Amino acid sequence: MSTDPATVTISDAAKLWIARCELEQLERATLHSYRGHVNNHIEPQIGDLLLKELSAVHVRDFLDHMLRESTRAMAKKCLTTLRSIISTAQERGLVQHNVARDVKLRRAERHDPDRVFPTKDEIKALISKAPERHKPLIMTALLTGMRMSELRGLTWDAIDFQRNIITVRKRADRYCDMGNTKSRSGRRDIPMGPQLSKVLKAWKIACPKGDLELVFPNGAGNVETHSNIYNRIFKPLMVKCKIVDGEGAPRFSLHAMRHAAASLFIEQGWPPKKIQTMLGHSSITMTYDVYGHLFHDPAKDVDLMSEMERDLLAA
Repeated sequence: MSTDPATVTISDAAKLWIARCELEQLERATLHSYRGHVNNHIEPQIGDLLLKELSAVHVRDFLDHMLRESTRAMAKKCLTTLRSIISTAQERGLVQHNVARDVKLRRAERHDPDRVFPTKDEIKALISKAPERHKPLIMTALLTGMRMSELRGLTWDAIDFQRNIITVRKRADRYCDMGNTKSRSGRRDIPMGPQLSKVLKAWKIACPKGDLELVFPNGAGNVETHSNIYNRIFKPLMVKCKIVDGEGAPRFSLHAMRHAAASLFIEQGWPPKKIQTMLGHSSITMTYDVYGHLFHDPAKDVDLMSEMERDLLAA
C-alpha cells in the first residue's frame, strides 16, 4: 500500500483510515458499516483515483451516482465516510485540502414523511395484551424509553429496587456482544414507577438464568437477538393489538417503543432537558429534532392567540 503523496490512491487512503478506526477500537458493528461503505461504494467508483487528483467534481459525480443507484441515507453516510478518509490522509500529510467537505448534500426534509408514533391507546393495548412471558420487556421499553440494545444488555445488578432506579451503563450490539453505551450521554439513571418495579420483581424470579445475569435474555440465559425480539414478540403483539396498516402489516419497528415513551414524558409536561437526559440524547437539538412537534399544544396556542387579539384590539 502506497504512502507516497504522489502515488497514494483513494483506496490506499481508505485502508489507512480503516486501520485508524481499528486502532481506536470502534465497535464491531461500526467497523462493519464503514468497511461496507468503502468496499461496496467508494472503491468501485473512485478507488483507483489518485488522492492528489481528487476534485470536488469527482466527489459530486460520486454523490450523484449514489443518489441514483442507492438511497439518500446511504449516499449521506458514504459522503461522511469519504470526508473522514480524506481527513485522516490530511493528518498524515498526504493531501493539503479535504475537497469532500466542499460538496454538500442538501437536506430534503420536505420529502420526509411525518413521524408517526404509537398513540396512548396503542401503548395501553401493547402492555395489556403482551403475554406474561414478555410483559416485563414491553413495559420496560414503553415506560423508560431505553434503546433496544440497552434493554438486551440490561443486567439485574443495574436495577435498584430500593431506590426504584434503572442504571444504564451497558448495551448488547447487533452481534450480541456486551459493551459500554455508545456515548457518555447514554450513561444515565432512569426512575421506575411502582407498577413497573412490581412487574420486574416478579419477573426476576421467573427469568431464565445465565452467566451474564441478563434481565431480558433468551431461553438459555444469553443475549437475545434484535430480530427475535421483533419477529417473535413485538410483531405478533402488534397484530394481536390490530396495530397494522391497510394491508395488515405491523405498523412500527421496535424503536417505536422508545418514541412512545418520549411522547408520554412530553405529555406529563417534563422539561425538554430532562427528557434529553432520560433518553440519553447527546444534545437537546436531537431531542427537539425528533420530538419537537410533540411539545406544541394547538389548543393552548389558540388561547394565546385569542388573548393577544383581546389585548391588542380592546377598546
